Amino acid sequence: MTTPLLDPEACYRAVKSRDRRFDGVFYTAVRTTGIYCRPSCPARTPAYANVSFHPTAAAAQAAGYRACKRCLPDATPGSPDWDVAATAAGRAMRLIADGVVDREGVDGLARRVGYTPRHLGRILTAELGAGPLALARARRAQTARVLIETTDLGFADLAFAAGFASVRQFNDTVREVYAASPTQLRGTRAARSAAGSVTMRLAVRTPFAGRALLAFLAHHLIPGVEVAGVDATGAGWYARTLDLPHGPGTVRMDLADDLRAGQTARVEARFVLHDLRDVGAAVERTRRLLDADCDPLAVGEHFAGDAVIGPLARSAPGLRVPGQVDGAEVAVRTVVGQQVSVAGACTVTGRLVAAHGRRVPTDIPGLTHLFPDAVTLAALDPAALPMPRSRGRALVGLAVALAAGDLALDRGPERDGVRRALLALPGIGPWTADYVAMRALADPDVFLPTDVGVRNALTRLGHDPATTIPRAEDWRPWRSYALMHLWNTLMPHPAPRGPSAGPEKET
Repeated sequence: MTTPLLDPEACYRAVKSRDRRFDGVFYTAVRTTGIYCRPSCPARTPAYANVSFHPTAAAAQAAGYRACKRCLPDATPGSPDWDVAATAAGRAMRLIADGVVDREGVDGLARRVGYTPRHLGRILTAELGAGPLALARARRAQTARVLIETTDLGFADLAFAAGFASVRQFNDTVREVYAASPTQLRGTRAARSAAGSVTMRLAVRTPFAGRALLAFLAHHLIPGVEVAGVDATGAGWYARTLDLPHGPGTVRMDLADDLRAGQTARVEARFVLHDLRDVGAAVERTRRLLDADCDPLAVGEHFAGDAVIGPLARSAPGLRVPGQVDGAEVAVRTVVGQQVSVAGACTVTGRLVAAHGRRVPTDIPGLTHLFPDAVTLAALDPAALPMPRSRGRALVGLAVALAAGDLALDRGPERDGVRRALLALPGIGPWTADYVAMRALADPDVFLPTDVGVRNALTRLGHDPATTIPRAEDWRPWRSYALMHLWNTLMPHPAPRGPSAGPEKET
């Protein structure tokens, strides 16, 4: 049956128009064929009487449908509604995609979201059409398909890398979901990468301002952890180290092009992992960094008539809010950057990385360390840090809260509660808490009225900050994107190879 939260008439109109904006928002199941598709599937549109609509691939699978081989409905961006509403179901989905159920079980997932396992199961079934185990199973199936098609791993190793408990469970799930055996799926791809290396094309909604995202990331590079550059063809790229549940890894993304509207497109990413069980977590964290689930057309339409942000949105369609691969890292970097320029913050943070980050071997020049973890930073003497004493105390206090579990930045807890916990820590004010919420928690509705860069951008554009900033309420629920459009006017383009001066933090 169609989930009550989905309007069947509206869903069917999207299917008839093959609107790619709804890929990942819902799935169409066809009773006469027994398959489920993304809304933009190029196959002939089925009759209305023969279809049902499901909010997740797992819900369609639980109803007995298998994935369409033509449109690959599980290889889509996620629903942008999860970040906008930040419901318990949306927060749980982010954690499931990161592999929490595989590592910690349903009890661990429920604990992170703040509910009992039984109540969380009721919430997920009501809103997403499937419980946590079914949702995790769908994620494992997608990870398995990627590994089958992109690596030379034996099927036994591959099964455990994808998170399955046994080879038999792996075989049964792949056959049920894809109506093909693992051997048949592997036969569809001739070229494969070496074990430990996985190249993927990550789905993003268009338009996608890849060059602007690259400029922002390159502008904030931390030496040893991140690098960016231009290859022999002149195409821009960004790479960084990843601290994953089972070991270290790296990701390198091509962000040279701006992708046009009207389709679901791909960003190519190459992962090199110490343990292939981390494929799912690495992909999910990279997609967070890309803000891959954003609905850029909805954001652009909201700003269309605005005198301040409207022209900026038209000149940079598809601008993203850069996310994170580790919420604790974002928080630490934000505290280090208080009251200093971006260049100064990058330099100081680079010293922290060199002194306290774990050195790891990589095949990308310049990537040498993992970012220091909270336990390591919590044990430091604030007086020994290369920053003012008060900021050193704030940094160590933040690390202590993270290491003790009193503060979690994994998108599991409710956003307002995280903000209150941040503000309760010494040395952390509203600017820092809100910036962390925007980047670590993917809050789409953050604005920083005291930010020096915001004021400089408005002045440069010919607007009076004193009268314009109070009007930021008109930009809800997309104020984070309005903020990025203002900052984008101050970014150096094209993206530099290393950190450089830029808009200052709050004073």
